[in-house]
Amino acid sequence: MRVAIAQIAPVFLNREATLEKVVARVREAAQADCRLVVFGEALVPGYPVWLSRTDGARFDAADQKEIHARYLEQAVQPEAGHLQGVCDAARDGKISVVLGTMERAFDRGGHSLYCSCVYIDAEGAIGSVHRKLMPTYEERLAWSVGDGAGLVTHSIPPFTLGALNCWENWLPLARAALHAQGENLHVAIWPGCERNTRDITRFLALEGRSFVVSACSLLRASDIPSDIPHRDRLVASEEEVLLDGGSAVADPRGEWLLEPSVGREELLTVELDRATVDQERHNLDYSGHYSRPDVLQLHLNPQRQSVLHVNRP
Repeated sequence: MRVAIAQIAPVFLNREATLEKVVARVREAAQADCRLVVFGEALVPGYPVWLSRTDGARFDAADQKEIHARYLEQAVQPEAGHLQGVCDAARDGKISVVLGTMERAFDRGGHSLYCSCVYIDAEGAIGSVHRKLMPTYEERLAWSVGDGAGLVTHSIPPFTLGALNCWENWLPLARAALHAQGENLHVAIWPGCERNTRDITRFLALEGRSFVVSACSLLRASDIPSDIPHRDRLVASEEEVLLDGGSAVADPRGEWLLEPSVGREELLTVELDRATVDQERHNLDYSGHYSRPDVLQLHLNPQRQSVLHVNRP
């Protein structure tokens, strides 16, 4: 099966313009006979790089409120049809999509943001929305805590796909939840940093005896429009690269199929041979012959969390 990584930059904090770039890459990947195309974490409408550059932890600060309000305004709400163009492109190209978004969660009141990994199938239907379990460090100033509702796998014959956001790929139990559901093609999406992907991509592949696709974004000064609040504080120079990519693919032996790609927008494609999974599971099958459920078990709560439960007569 041929898969693609679309390593692109957002039009920062511009949902519509960024989604236009996404749709174009989905169509390009479909034309290249790919069955799956993957995009980086928080791509639409962008990763909150201002938090570490504008003293984002100051409480009740006017500048932080201004930037956050823009972030909220440009976030993705699937229920509002924001992803319809991507769904249409997936259906037209008969290609599945994994896309990193900032979700403005309708079912949580519509005013909090979740770092969500959206899976769209080859018929153009949204199959799952996985909200990142725990934002990392300064991300907690902008993102809310997710839940287990999106910890699911999807069939893209001959593979079973699972996906996690950025540093939750370091969580053994989150990985175990996907392994137990038959995952043999793992997608790890990242905001864009080679040091994040160079070591862990091969490790995840060795541990799961699965193919691992690490998809990253880019962010350069030129991707940040002039009307972004406090832009001058985000950008040190017009040549600056804030997020450098690092997209990569490893096979079930932990060997590179694509070494990390740094510093450029491109569509990366690779062929995955399902037989390699079966060969490498011979000596390690994480949830099969090498498990001991009589000793160790994982219990997953798959419920979407909400503050409101209505008991109807």
